[in-house]
Amino acid sequence: MKFIYPVFLGLLTALLPVIGLFSPKVSGFLAGRRNLFIILQRYRNENPGPLAWFHVASLGEYEQARPVIAALKISRENLAVVVSFFSSSGYDHVIKKPQPHVDFITYIPLDRKSWANRFVTILSPEIAFFVKYDLWYHHVLALKKMSVPTFLLAASFRENQIYFTWYGGFFRNILTQLDWIFTQNQQSIELLQKIGVSKTSLAGDTRFDRVAATAQSPKDLADVRTWVQGKPTMVVGSAWEEDMRYLIPLINSKPEYCWIVAPHDLNPEPMDRWASQIELPSKKYSQWTSADSNSVLFIDNIGMLSSLYQFARVAYVGGAFGKGLHNILEPLGFGVPVIFGKVKKAGKFPEAAQSQSVGCGFEIEDENQLQYIFAKLEEDDFYHKAKTSAQNWVSSNLGAADRIVSFIHAKNLST
Repeated sequence: MKFIYPVFLGLLTALLPVIGLFSPKVSGFLAGRRNLFIILQRYRNENPGPLAWFHVASLGEYEQARPVIAALKISRENLAVVVSFFSSSGYDHVIKKPQPHVDFITYIPLDRKSWANRFVTILSPEIAFFVKYDLWYHHVLALKKMSVPTFLLAASFRENQIYFTWYGGFFRNILTQLDWIFTQNQQSIELLQKIGVSKTSLAGDTRFDRVAATAQSPKDLADVRTWVQGKPTMVVGSAWEEDMRYLIPLINSKPEYCWIVAPHDLNPEPMDRWASQIELPSKKYSQWTSADSNSVLFIDNIGMLSSLYQFARVAYVGGAFGKGLHNILEPLGFGVPVIFGKVKKAGKFPEAAQSQSVGCGFEIEDENQLQYIFAKLEEDDFYHKAKTSAQNWVSSNLGAADRIVSFIHAKNLST
């Protein structure tokens, strides 16, 4: 694999411009990296001081990095922070608005040796972080060559991953190059120990820090507050077609509720189709005022969802029936019990099983189970137990970011 990998990347580099002629996604991937080194060099020429580099795959990983970025910045105000993205969807979302504690946002180049060396040389970071799983062989080796302390944050490993297979030696080697791995759970430490990786510690899931911070200071959204007026409200986050086929009958049976639906896809067609099947009056947020008498509000924008959970009595988070469960920790951060579909790959979403075990998350397989769980959550005693469980679970998992930064300072790995 050590020899196949650079050949594969060379072929990929040659093929991507051709694929980009037919794929807007690939075209955007290439366009975002145009003049990458020139722009990065300009930034470093203007900002030559000490720098921490965080690399994330996309938006979800960035959210996991943010508490660590904030804690590191607070401890060292003179330290510049650069965040690189692999995914254009994550980059495009984050670049549109100011990011507290982040000084520069860029793409990471493809992991060709010459490009990785050039990228790391220009950045010349004092310390580097990869988040969750998005490790790149030549970039890690370039950091190692420059003796840059390099860490993996929020690591969550599963037994079926390539690192733990008989043919995964190339990928295991990447893990051995890291100075330390901070895991989300004990299982990951045990798996790493089996392959001889011992520089590990259990830090916890930094997402708890993030959702707690959002819950403490959500966007005000006064118009939504006026519309809700204290009525029981259910917020449906990241809804897919598979979720709505069960939710629409529930919505129709509960006219006394306010319903806030944030679709995964902002294409108007699914929203229009769902509205035609819902018997209650509905509006899209872009065409709505708080004086309107609709019972259902479709959120046709990006950026509101995490703060909308402040209005929820109960939340439903979508995706489990499709490509994967979305973020159930966001409503739980507000102490809101959450319902979600049956998770297909439980190992990828351990928070689903954990939330069920503590009594604040509820998995459903069909419409009947959704109706049953919703009815149970209307019982005062059952509801308050679930709400208290959510608050206690989130509270008990706080502090991962501070543990990581304290460990780094204690080991003198960042001067």
